[in-house]
Amino acid sequence: MTRVLVLNSGSSSVKYRLFDGSATLAKGLVEKIGEPGGDTADHREALQKIMSATDLAGLAAVGHRVVHGGSDFTEPTVVDDDVVARIESLIPLAPLHNPAAVTGLEVARHLLPDVPQVAVFDTAFHATIPPEGVTWAIDAELAAKWQIRRYGFHGTSHAYVARRTAEILGKPVEDTNVITLHLGNGASATAVQGGRSVATSMGLSPLDGLVMGTRSGSIDPTVIFHLHRVAGMPLDEIEDSLTRHGGVLGLCGDNDMRAVEERRAAGDQAATLAFAVYLRRLRETVGAYLAVLGRVDAITFTAGVGEHSPEVRAESLAGLEPLGIAVDPARNEAGATIISPDGSRTAVCVVSTEEELEIADQARAALGLA
Repeated sequence: MTRVLVLNSGSSSVKYRLFDGSATLAKGLVEKIGEPGGDTADHREALQKIMSATDLAGLAAVGHRVVHGGSDFTEPTVVDDDVVARIESLIPLAPLHNPAAVTGLEVARHLLPDVPQVAVFDTAFHATIPPEGVTWAIDAELAAKWQIRRYGFHGTSHAYVARRTAEILGKPVEDTNVITLHLGNGASATAVQGGRSVATSMGLSPLDGLVMGTRSGSIDPTVIFHLHRVAGMPLDEIEDSLTRHGGVLGLCGDNDMRAVEERRAAGDQAATLAFAVYLRRLRETVGAYLAVLGRVDAITFTAGVGEHSPEVRAESLAGLEPLGIAVDPARNEAGATIISPDGSRTAVCVVSTEEELEIADQARAALGLA
């Protein structure tokens, strides 16, 4: 009973991966669900297509990625009608993500009624952040009524990467402090102390924190008021601008870091500024988490940009040598696992994230199969 099917249901796609233990037996992606040019009308048809093409004999569980678990869900949870209803009630906190997760849960439960379904939440890993790290200084009654607090995201990635970093260093997870940098089109940083998240950059939603591909990251809230009152922009338009037309894309017209780096090398001013803004926020966050953790055993890069951009890795940590943080140019360009010089006080690592494997492992743990 080690086979787990992992489903990541998006608004118009379903990504899947079938594991037997840690081995991948099958994986794929169904895209453009319900869209022109797509070959599936809805999520039910997409999941039927996946299941008909995949050998699900001996399936122990289906693990579902759910982006937002609010304050209710702090660990992987076996799904029943009540759990689905509670996830559905959190849609106002994640209107772009949770509806698709609910659809995936309902369809999978219908098609595989005898297989346990487990919800694994992006937010759950950050439930260990102390109250002062998740509380904003606004009216306490207002915050409580509308569930306004820092939740954090990319939790499965940060959990996996922090644990893998401890293995690379040959240290027990409980004795290892790591700053994990998940840098993809979406990006977040987390301070992990002894395997527990104690600070993270994303907030109520995945819009907060670092500068990202199309998301602005942290800004002064007055920007929103100003655009609404003075520029006359509707709130939905402002939200769309900050979410889909901000970040590196908003600054230079490209959200692919490879294109930004090429344009920067050619002397393009907009790309040069976009890269500098991206790095400045990243460096500021690393500095803040050094202060939070006190002792940092490693800084680890992961996800698309983190794993594949030597330039981002080197320049985001440049100038931190007096703090015991350095990047070896040759190791960095070669894509080594440890890219810091021998003897560095703080190791700098590059780890490929395995979010689907983490979800599978957490699903087994929720069922007592780990």
